[in-house]
Amino acid sequence: MRGIILAGGSATRLRPLTLVSSKQLLPVYDKPMVYYPLSLLIELGLRQILVISTPEHRDQYERLLGDGGRFGIRLEYAVQDHPRGLAHALLLARPFVGDGPICLALGDNLFHGPGLPGRLRGALRRHRGCTLFSRKVAAPEQYGVATVDARGRITGLEEKPERPRSSLAVTGLYLYDNDALHKAAALTPSPRGELEITDLNRSYVGEGRATLVELGDDTVWFDTGTPDSLLDAAQYIRLQQQMQSEPIGSPADSAYRAGLIDRDALERQAPVLPLHARAPADPAGHRHGLLTEPQP
Repeated sequence: MRGIILAGGSATRLRPLTLVSSKQLLPVYDKPMVYYPLSLLIELGLRQILVISTPEHRDQYERLLGDGGRFGIRLEYAVQDHPRGLAHALLLARPFVGDGPICLALGDNLFHGPGLPGRLRGALRRHRGCTLFSRKVAAPEQYGVATVDARGRITGLEEKPERPRSSLAVTGLYLYDNDALHKAAALTPSPRGELEITDLNRSYVGEGRATLVELGDDTVWFDTGTPDSLLDAAQYIRLQQQMQSEPIGSPADSAYRAGLIDRDALERQAPVLPLHARAPADPAGHRHGLLTEPQP
């Protein structure tokens, strides 16, 4: 499976901050926002990841992350010249993805919680077609919303409905088979001129090939696209790291615990790592970080 992190867009809700910076480079407490989805994909076992950004910010991402070698992975980069929709990113990624399945992560979404590892790994093992991840929220009208039947099967998707039929918000993590590339190419742009991810997902729902995995109450999800949510996420990370004395969202720490780099490689990165990530537990313990279960 190849990974894609979407780090583009105009991020108008965060202006004036995003007049001078890419949203996904803004800090969430002590780390750039993009570190959190990157750490998640590393710990899920993805070793080849594409970062899609805007033309003016591509160099900044390359300067921050490099070719991925220091994390034991391979990173590549692509540019979306102007907002064309989340599904359009799959078209940009076609040469990178090849014939395999895809894990698509939004660069401004942050996940954390003790129940997260089992749910995500279980979803990876069972993945067929399209797998979406939902979380119950208090204001579903602000998100894409999924409806399910009595057996928990997904029956419909609505984008920011005025009167939501459920409280299940679709989060910014998606698993697709390779058919997604062809489906994205066949989409019709929405009235705002973009290829919508909800339309892509609806095509899988219509074929009965979409699965919805509900993240439990022990999982925290932030869509950090507004000043309030960005601050909430930063305060959460600060509190959790102080309580646990453990790093959250450190790619190098994730790579170390996944066995991709050794302690010497980790310590060489110390000057550019958050302080919390400089003295991780022994990899065999797997006691800290975004995912806490031992890697197979």
